[in-house]
Amino acid sequence: MNSEKLIKNNELFFAYIQDKENVEIRNKIFSEYQHIAEIISKKYTNKGIEYDDLYQIACIGLIYAIERYDPERGFEFSSFATPTILGEIKKYFRDKTWSLKIPRRVQELSLKINNAKSELSHKLQRVATISEIASYLSSTEEEILEAMESNNAYSLKSLDQQTENSTEDNSFNLLEIYGKEDEQYKNFENKDFVARVFETLNPLEREIVNKRYLLDEKTQTEVSIEMNISQVTVSRIEKRVLQKFRAEYDKL
Repeated sequence: MNSEKLIKNNELFFAYIQDKENVEIRNKIFSEYQHIAEIISKKYTNKGIEYDDLYQIACIGLIYAIERYDPERGFEFSSFATPTILGEIKKYFRDKTWSLKIPRRVQELSLKINNAKSELSHKLQRVATISEIASYLSSTEEEILEAMESNNAYSLKSLDQQTENSTEDNSFNLLEIYGKEDEQYKNFENKDFVARVFETLNPLEREIVNKRYLLDEKTQTEVSIEMNISQVTVSRIEKRVLQKFRAEYDKL
């Protein structure tokens, strides 16, 4: 970027710092440096995530960089924006590549295992055993097995995925055979839970709960007027009942 254009862009940054609400200035800056997001996005293609998705993340990183950049510090914006964009892309890969939440130590070990398999296979001229991989990585066999099992988190199957039936000429999706929780059973459990807690309430507490939530849906003020007690008392009793529900729930 020539010095004349750099000075012009710095003027845009100074103008934007003075008026952060001016989206037009920010868009002009974005257009000037949009190529950085494009270049970085292309470097991370063919890693299981579409270019368009990566480009969107890179653009978000570019906007973050624009918001944080201070030209008075003396370094070019491209030098500031590049690590910011890279950080957003790497964070996206970290969050999206693993379908399940896997502990970082297991993720890191899983990556080491893939490299170890390749190196040991080349060295031994055969597939390495679990014990050999464990010895190579100074880990236990249990840790190696745990990390290898975690690889399944990379490729979970969609419930809409069509599956071939080995005995018939038709196919079905996993959702059709996936078990579901019986809602009636769940309702029964909830009613049983409420009934158990109700047995621990005194008559005043029961009456307030009935008026507020079960038989009626009156406000605390309406209940206080009807029962000739203060609204503060109603509120205090409700909190006490809630504590009893929590105490019973903790026993489950």
